[in-house]
Amino acid sequence: MKKLLVIMVAAVALAFGSVQQANAQNDNGALGIRFGGGDFLGAEASYLTKVDADNRWELDLGLGFTHYWHHDAYGYPYWRTGVFLGFTGSYQWHWNIVSGFNWFVGPAAQANFLIADSKNSDISLGVGAQIGLEYDFLTDLDVPLVLSLDLRPMAHFYLLGHYEPAVDYYKYFGWGVALGVRYIFH
Repeated sequence: MKKLLVIMVAAVALAFGSVQQANAQNDNGALGIRFGGGDFLGAEASYLTKVDADNRWELDLGLGFTHYWHHDAYGYPYWRTGVFLGFTGSYQWHWNIVSGFNWFVGPAAQANFLIADSKNSDISLGVGAQIGLEYDFLTDLDVPLVLSLDLRPMAHFYLLGHYEPAVDYYKYFGWGVALGVRYIFH
């Protein structure tokens, strides 16, 4: 499990580094936090960078908690809490509604690691989309801040098959509304 975490951290660092290098040609990006979202309670460190005037990348590294079923030595199930560590990338098409107020939509991919006991730890890959609204305070008020509210529905595919969530629906499909607060580098 430790090797898996080291590999994931290295992959995230590489992804952020490559986006930052591409970012130097286009925009200085935005860095902040997404609160909520997904099928767990938690937060994500979030980075936005423009590809061109109408397209951008969003990279998120999240940490959260989830409930799952655990069976004791006698076979009786009870709830336990596990930790999710996830990495999400989404490509977004971005449109302006009125000055500073925008909406976006695009495909997303996700890798999640459930860190729990030896019987319930798991790895999942997810595919889905992200859609949301945002307000860019830099446009009208010259404040380097962007607030967003978005929805990210995701279908999950588990690689180890050990995770038994408290509600079976969340094993294969997750979504959540999230509030994003990001500082714009300009």
